[in-house]
Amino acid sequence: MPETPFREWLLLAASLPGKDASTARVRLWRALKDTGAVNLRDGVTLVPASEATRARFAEIEKDVEAEGGSVWIFALPPQSLAIETKLRAMFDRTAAYDELAPAAAALRKEVSSIDEATARLRLRQVEREFQVIAELDFFPGAPQKRLRESLEKLHASINRRFSPEEPTNAAGGIPRRDARDFRGARWATRKRLWVDRVASAWLIKGFIDPRAKFAWLDKPADCPKDAYGFDFDGATFTHVESLVTFEVLLASFNLLDDAGLVGLARLVHYLDVGGDVIAEAAGFEAVLAGLRDGCADDDALLKATTPVLDALYQHFSHART
Repeated sequence: MPETPFREWLLLAASLPGKDASTARVRLWRALKDTGAVNLRDGVTLVPASEATRARFAEIEKDVEAEGGSVWIFALPPQSLAIETKLRAMFDRTAAYDELAPAAAALRKEVSSIDEATARLRLRQVEREFQVIAELDFFPGAPQKRLRESLEKLHASINRRFSPEEPTNAAGGIPRRDARDFRGARWATRKRLWVDRVASAWLIKGFIDPRAKFAWLDKPADCPKDAYGFDFDGATFTHVESLVTFEVLLASFNLLDDAGLVGLARLVHYLDVGGDVIAEAAGFEAVLAGLRDGCADDDALLKATTPVLDALYQHFSHART
């Protein structure tokens, strides 16, 4: 049964002139498909009303009129329970989630027998496909929840396989710190840096402690007593609740007003624990994997990765939100 209050709906009726408008008709069909609209009859489509769908319909209207066609957009008020139920059923994405679920299940079974680059590449592919479905799932329910949880478990199993010392999520708050108290300090994290650790080391060096000295640990228990540990269980800075270490450092040192760092945090969060797909993530992960394979040690890796993170920081600093 639909939740109340019921949604408003948008109905778009379009017509294109003549027999020579086949290319325009294909473009119109693709544009409507990208909105998640359903076809009620030839030339008439329906979608739940929202700011995003209104904007997309307005763009379609301009494109059709530029081709000499006509568009009428009607706002429909919430319908009766019976009609509302039928309308929502037309937007059921269960079949799409069910088609994608076997790919996630197959990868989870194969994680122990494939290399890290292949595992993470296939994970990103499944996550991107999931995101496409979820963005057009106007009435998310149990099918989306089940597959999202399955992807989270898959993400965790890949991390356990290739990064067995990944930190668990600690409970509690995040104490505020003054960067002046950390100048010239010693910092330590697990060796063979990956996304959260290399980004956190870059953040420490660039925004918290320019004179930072790093120790790369074989195991967390090797952390020197005079070092500030990060990104392992028991470290001074590690995962807290739903936040990864990079995000915890931002909160700890009052850096959340920096748009570039916040954009990077979204990327690091997605690559480290999953969540909303970030367009730049796959490219960064591929570059990092290549750099890690080609660097002699973690000092070299941090040095090689720094210009990449610098560029991403500039990109996110000027990105439209």
